[in-house]
Amino acid sequence: MFKDISRRNLLRGFSISAGLVTVATAQQVHEAVTEQKQTDQGFTLKAFNPHEFKTLQCLSDLIVPADEHSPGALAAHAAEWIDYMAGNCPELAEIFTGGLAWLDHEMQRRYGADFVDAKPEEQAAMLDLIASQKNEAPENAPGIHFFRWARNLVLDAYYTSPIGIKELGYMGNTAVSEFHVPEEVLQYALKRSPFA
Repeated sequence: MFKDISRRNLLRGFSISAGLVTVATAQQVHEAVTEQKQTDQGFTLKAFNPHEFKTLQCLSDLIVPADEHSPGALAAHAAEWIDYMAGNCPELAEIFTGGLAWLDHEMQRRYGADFVDAKPEEQAAMLDLIASQKNEAPENAPGIHFFRWARNLVLDAYYTSPIGIKELGYMGNTAVSEFHVPEEVLQYALKRSPFA
């Protein structure tokens, strides 16, 4: 059976108020998801129903799509990672189930289809609306708040997964004989420095 991570340990590494996940906690969740996927039963949803999970997968794929550099959030199992986290944190589950319900309701109201069944251009239009704080109005404030959570956790899930870590080129805590700051990084910092 897969390794259980206690709610207390998850909350220790995950600040629900700030939406921050420690790398150690994130990697423990990735390991637990991978172990569960390798069992005969496969991954079992902990927080979401199948429709919510499918919507979360679609959203994850739109936030970090596959491209020439990486297979994207779906291959990194970002939705499974978020489900696992939410299954151990009722506050997070409530944010996501409420946000996914809001998203479907708005898509039905605007386009007559749930988010996953909407046309790609309709999905893009909705995400364009809720991806920016500058678009906030009373009717879409819940969507903007939810999307901020969704985007942050999809990125956390992706960039702490083996796929995301490989994309970043992170080599771990290893000793190096010398370190050179790339010239373009140095120039970028100098141009923005008030002391330059």
